[in-house]
Amino acid sequence: MPRKKFDLIVFDWDGTLMDSTATIVACIQAAAKDLGLPVPNNKQAAYVIGLGLHEAMQTVLPGLEAKHYPHMVERYRFHYLTKDKGLTLFDGVREMLSDLAQQGYFLAVATGKSRVGLNRALDAANLLSVFDATRCADETFSKPHPAMLQELTRELGQDLSRTVMIGDTTHDLQMAINAGAAGIAVHYGAHEAPELEELSPVFAASSVPELHAWLNENA
Repeated sequence: MPRKKFDLIVFDWDGTLMDSTATIVACIQAAAKDLGLPVPNNKQAAYVIGLGLHEAMQTVLPGLEAKHYPHMVERYRFHYLTKDKGLTLFDGVREMLSDLAQQGYFLAVATGKSRVGLNRALDAANLLSVFDATRCADETFSKPHPAMLQELTRELGQDLSRTVMIGDTTHDLQMAINAGAAGIAVHYGAHEAPELEELSPVFAASSVPELHAWLNENA
């Protein structure tokens, strides 16, 4: 039986599958405080989630001398590694991924995390074998550049017109637009609903079960 719309479903990680937004925000703020730099507020820190780590630090604290950014990255990683073992998947994620895999969809991840960071997270969540392919920000261009989606579709022999990117940030949805793929927003992550809606996602979910139900009915 042919699919309705999509063959490849690509997920962002932080704030979409993993409940990590508040932790990432706190770690960005702690890194800035460690270095005596201006501490971004919650909204400023949340905005850069999904970007590659170096791009995120340059965006959240623009105008600093270049020498400060590597130290921000190092301090962020220090704080994050003390907290990431306590992070959990959003309720319903494991069941959704299992169901979609059983239905024969190709599943992938496109994330601002590093390869080491994503593999660590996948291993901790026992999801290493679930995804057919993954791309990280230290392997190619950071979101919203379309490279991650272009590379994933090439690797899996899929068509961008039958690919959907699911994420909680405008970076995810803009990447989908730039690549010629569809975009689905989730409203429980880093960016606010009005910002996401400006990019005209094909659907917006307020929870993982709502996302799962829509995919079963429409994807």
